[in-house]
Amino acid sequence: QVQLVESGGGLVQAGGSLRLSCAASGRTFSRYGMGWFRQAPGKEREFVAAISWSGGSTHYADSVKGRFAISRDNTKNTVYLQMNSLKPEDTAVYYCAADLMSWRPVVAWNPADFGSWGQGTQVTVSS
Repeated sequence: QVQLVESGGGLVQAGGSLRLSCAASGRTFSRYGMGWFRQAPGKEREFVAAISWSGGSTHYADSVKGRFAISRDNTKNTVYLQMNSLKPEDTAVYYCAADLMSWRPVVAWNPADFGSWGQGTQVTVSS
């Protein structure tokens, strides 16, 4: 079983940047696509960004396109989410998750396709 630990959250002013990290256990990390999701108070968990197992394909929610960038470093078993031009509406607990299917030929974005969720890291963007 893959275990994931998010870090890098914090308090930042609108327009600022944060870089989230998700450290994964296990030697099969590179076989699975990875995703970032977030959940704000009173809202359902929503998709943010995902990257394929190969790192060759990415997909983003419309709300973060052009501002966020997902990447992975398989030598470190880590996936990152670079968050730029942050807005107050980005405030949420951010979770990383691993695709349930190894070597999926497409980039999954549905939360039901992911497992091994991390504990989350809080991102707060002040106005």
